[in-house]
Parts: sequence; C-alpha cells; structure tokens
Amino acid sequence: TTLFRSMGFRRLSIIDLDAGHQPIYNEDKTLVLTFNGEIYNYKDLRATLIKKGHKFYTESDSEVLVHGFEEWHEDLLPKLRGMFGFAIYNTVDKSLFLARDFFGIKPMHYAQVEGEFVYGSEIKSILEYPKYVKRFNKRALDTYLSFQYAVPPQTFFEDIFCLMPGHYLWYKDGEVETTRYFEPRFRPDESITEEQAVDMIDKVFENSVNAHKIADVEVGCFLSSGVDSSYVSTYFADQKTFTVGFDFGEKYNEISWAQELSRKIGVEHHTHLISSDEFWDAVPTVQYHMDQPLADPSCIALYFVSRLASEYVKVVLSGEGADELFGGYTCYNDPRVFRMYQKIVPHFLRRAIRAICRKLPDIKGRDYLIRACDPLEDRYIGNAFMYDLREKKEILKE
Repeated sequence: TTLFRSMGFRRLSIIDLDAGHQPIYNEDKTLVLTFNGEIYNYKDLRATLIKKGHKFYTESDSEVLVHGFEEWHEDLLPKLRGMFGFAIYNTVDKSLFLARDFFGIKPMHYAQVEGEFVYGSEIKSILEYPKYVKRFNKRALDTYLSFQYAVPPQTFFEDIFCLMPGHYLWYKDGEVETTRYFEPRFRPDESITEEQAVDMIDKVFENSVNAHKIADVEVGCFLSSGVDSSYVSTYFADQKTFTVGFDFGEKYNEISWAQELSRKIGVEHHTHLISSDEFWDAVPTVQYHMDQPLADPSCIALYFVSRLASEYVKVVLSGEGADELFGGYTCYNDPRVFRMYQKIVPHFLRRAIRAICRKLPDIKGRDYLIRACDPLEDRYIGNAFMYDLREKKEILKE
C-alpha cells in the first residue's frame, strides 16, 4: 500500500494577508508547517533568525515557526509569545511534530487509526477520516459529571485525544511521544508594596494589549460590564467594541453599562440583545462548533458576541482569565467568609450539619453550610463541582 501524507489548512488572514498562505516551508523544503494562532513577538524572532542566516520569503508570523524550529528544535517553544497549535512535518525522516501553546488557548486533537496518525484543531475533522469508527468514551462522561467538561487528554470520543496545554508531541515510526515543556508556577514577590505591584501590572498590561493589537487587519474588543474587558477596551479609542445581553431582565443585560463606558472612551459600540428563542435555537449550532459537551452556558453568549463582531472585524481582544488572575469570583472570598463559622462551630458538629443539609432542598444557605465543613483545598475543587462519586453511582448504570 502507498503511505499517504497530507496537511490541510483553512486560513483566517491576520498578518501578511497576500503572501502568508500555508503550508509554509523552510529554505530547502525539508520542513513544512501548518499553524493556527498568532505569534506576538515574531518580528524580534525573525530578526534573530535572519542574523543566523535564515532566508524568509514572507512577512508572516507563521514563517518564524518553521525557521525557528529548524534552528532551535523544541527549544523554540519557550521563546514564543503567543497562542498556537502547529504541525511541522519533516520530509527527510518522515517525523511529525505537534505543539500547543502554554495555556491551551488553541486546540489540538489527534488519533491513531489502524497504524495511521490523524490530527486536527477540531475533533469533527478527525471524524471525517474514513477509517475512524466513532465510539462513545465512558471515561469522559465520568469526569464531565464532576467537573462540567471532559478532562483532557480524554475526549468524548474513544481513541481521540487532546494534546495538553504546554505540551508537544513527536510522531515517529508509528510511535507517539508527548512531553510537557511548560508549567505555570506561582511565585509571589511579597517584598514590593501594593502601589509598586499596581504600577508593574499596569505596565505589563499595556505591553500585552499593544502586542495583541499587532495585525494587518482591524482589531476590536469584547466589552461587558466587568472590570477586565472594560480595562482592555480603554486602549481602543476610535475603534470598535461589542456587547450582547439577554432579554431576561436587567440582571442578565450588561448592554447599558457597556454603552455608557463606550461613550466615555470614544469607541464605536455595537450590541445585540439575545431573545429566549434565539438562545435555544443556537444551542445545536454552538454544540456543533464546540465538538464536545461543556456545561457552561456562557459559551452561547460568546457565540453571539463573536458572530456580531465578525460582521465588522476579524480579531477581538477580551478580558478572559482576569477573574482567575485577580480573584474576581466570589469563591476566592471563602477563607474570609467561613472563618468565623469554623472558629465557633466544632468540626464534628459542622460534619453533622453538612449531612443534614445534603438531604435538604436547594434553599438559601444550604451550600454555605456544606462547603464550610471542608478544608480549603477540598472547597477549591468544588467551585465547578457537580456530582460526587456517590451521586454518580446513583445516576449511572455502570
């Protein structure tokens, strides 16, 4: 049989619109790249690689990856600033290299099917492979019921895996080997004052926004009533911002807040109010694009605001991740909120109260009394926690 190799790509042009088409090769065409994402420090890396003798034929950020990999191999990855899922095929030794960015912003999936290797940004493209037989993965259902998503590297499809964030993969001679190249570390510097910290964050933030705005197309910004996206949008004078809300009353509609801020900072603001019918009609479409179940309804709002933005721009910034970095969720208040209750009520009594509360209907204060019994480490996992082992045994046949 003839061994068939192919790489496919659908491009959203952001940098070097005319010449940056993929696949992209190195000088002697021994390496070939397809790449989804954006490299924000590509100009600096390009200058370094030119000094080392590499010849570029485009102005794209994509080409930096193929020359960078030729120069540094896996050591290219820590030098990158950006979001990426990319594949580099070596035409000499027939090896394939896949890499995913530090925090998994860009997706990457793969499967081995009858001794053949298939990969793609989306699971649905792997499902199109004729030899793959679609089968339900029960292990993914187990983790989904606890955490509201299928925990990687498992997916809801048997034998289709997710390349983990901060990992790369080699496929050589029929063997798959994955390696972790990045792990975030929390190392707080407690010697600085709050004012110094604020000043440092402000400088880093401005630098980050400016780096993300590098594009040969117009860049817009999502805007909710939150501090995070509002702060990002203040760097967008004379440009476009986008907001959606729900017509379920003021609590679910942030449009008026966003409109007020957009007037203050002088941006062209676009909005869309999502009706109940629109919301439910969109669920199958959103699910198709998601590839797998995800029990977070905010993805539907994200679909609508993305659709709105796509009528005007190709790239948007958002405040994604700010709540995690800056303690924006109420659960981060837990240690302070529970301190007095845990001090006054002994642990054995808290356990008895928790057992009673678990049998009660979902009334105000019930979750507080349940969570207050657990140590901090156990409560942390509980923020997105749905069903525990006992409850899963009650609802699953196996």
